[in-house]
This record gives sequence, structure tokens and C-alpha cells, in this order.
Amino acid sequence: MTTLPKTKTLALSLDAGWLTVWFNQPERRNPLTDEAVEDLATVIESIKDQRDIRGMTIRGKGGFFCAGGDLKGFNAMATGATQDAMRMSRRIGHVLAELNALPQVTVAVIEGAAMAGGLGVACCCDVTVGLHDAKFGFSETRIGITPAQIARYVLQKCGYSTGRRLMLTAARFKGEEAGALGVLDFVASNTEELEALEQRVKQDVLECAPGAVAACKALIIGMPATPDEQKVEFAAMNFSGCLQGDEGKEGVASFIEKRKPNWHTEI
Repeated sequence: MTTLPKTKTLALSLDAGWLTVWFNQPERRNPLTDEAVEDLATVIESIKDQRDIRGMTIRGKGGFFCAGGDLKGFNAMATGATQDAMRMSRRIGHVLAELNALPQVTVAVIEGAAMAGGLGVACCCDVTVGLHDAKFGFSETRIGITPAQIARYVLQKCGYSTGRRLMLTAARFKGEEAGALGVLDFVASNTEELEALEQRVKQDVLECAPGAVAACKALIIGMPATPDEQKVEFAAMNFSGCLQGDEGKEGVASFIEKRKPNWHTEI
């Protein structure tokens, strides 16, 4: 039986092999405090090697995804030692990198608003789903700072030209536009549709082999950093490792035998 870690700022629930992680400080609009960052790191470390956990959804309690960084903490740090600000930024950067590379499929379900660092967390996820009237914005430059650690994930999510404009101008936009910009993969007109879209994504993932999903994610993340002359070999090793593993053998056999593979789960 899977044991979930103890967290102070996140609420966790596991159902049918799918973990839901809730930002759980709704009275503060679910800020990305140091404690929330550490809790998220704890969850990632706890599940990354558990293939029985097939995916993870991140969302916010109180109908609000995440307001971004803790400005009270930033205010105190603005007059403190440079190394403290650097340490905090590095820590967030490392946790975002771990989230981006998590072997499971990750889904951000956005209600209310996803701002600044909160929207950066969503951009690290594989799939983003949000309400048409949810609010979005990379507000950092409006308060004299930069979207430093989230920048590469913003560019990864919506492309260089769009991401550059959104971050430089601290643009504000809603769900419908977020869909057109590529920030959201799916836009829901109401909460029922939002839940249905998440369920559809989950069902798709639960029909996929968990080890193959992890290997595919490693392929996607690793390919851009692989020198061109090594890309063919990198892909060949990735493919052969899957094909000759237990999942590859089971998957090919199930297709030939016209049956569902043993990892297929219905929800």
C-alpha cells in the first residue's frame, strides 16, 4: 500500500493510482511559500520511483490555483543578504526542474487564478486544464523583479515569441486567451466540464504503460540537450530498452492477441 508523505501546506489524495495535490492555504490564495516549495519537493521525491502512481494532478483549494511567490517573504529578503536571495531562488529552480522531469504525467487544473510563480508551476506540467474565466499573468516585472526560475518552462510551454512577450509585458489574460496562447491545453466553460476534461486526460494516461510513459518523458526532456550526432543512438537506446522490457513484451503480445494489456485501468 502506497504511503503518502506528511505535508503542511498541501492536501494529498490518492485514488485509482492517481495522486491529487492541492495547494491548501486558500485564506492566502495558496501562495508559493518556502514551506509550500519544500512540501512539493517532498511529494516529488516520495513518488518519482513509484510506478503504481500513474499520474499527478496539481490544483488549489478554495477555487484558486496559486497566487505565486510569497511577497511578504520577498520583502524581507529584499534588504537581506544576497546569498539568501540566491539560495531561495536556486531552491525553487531545483524543485521546478524536478517537477518538470517527474516520470509520471502531471496535470495542472486551474480555477480562479494562476499568477507568476504559480503559473510557472503549471507550465512545468505536461497538461494544463483551466476555466475560461480563470485569470493568468506573469506579474513579476510589475513589481520590479523577474520570472527568473520559471522562464524556461514558460518558453517551453507556449513558445519563445509568445513567452517573451508575456513575461516582458507582465501581460494579464483569462482562460480563453490562455488557450489560444498555448498556456492552457484545454479550456472549460464550467466546473463540470473542467472535471470531465481532467478525467479524460487521466483515462488516456491509465491506458498507457507506466514505464513507457516514464521513458517517453525522459526521451522528450533528454533529446534537446543531446548533441545532434548522438540523437539517433539516444533514441535507439530509449526504444530498445522499452521494447525488450516486460511492458514492451506485454504490450506487443496484447495487441496481437486482441486484449487489453495488464496495466490498463478504467476509472
